[in-house]
Amino acid sequence: MLQTLASHCPYCGESIELIVDHSSIEAPYIEDCEVCCRPITIKVSEDRDGTLSVSVRAEDEVGYQ
Repeated sequence: MLQTLASHCPYCGESIELIVDHSSIEAPYIEDCEVCCRPITIKVSEDRDGTLSVSVRAEDEVGYQ
């Protein structure tokens, strides 16, 4: 199941839309910003009621655990 989530690029600050798959939950992946083309590390999480959220980091920031 695919869902669109909004976030902001950690480099250029522009608003971006990410299409995430429920199967990618908890597994960080890299996607290029659609505005500045720099690599963003993306992590999708699901809370107890099934709501998805996304967190983004620049490539040089501390990685996800």
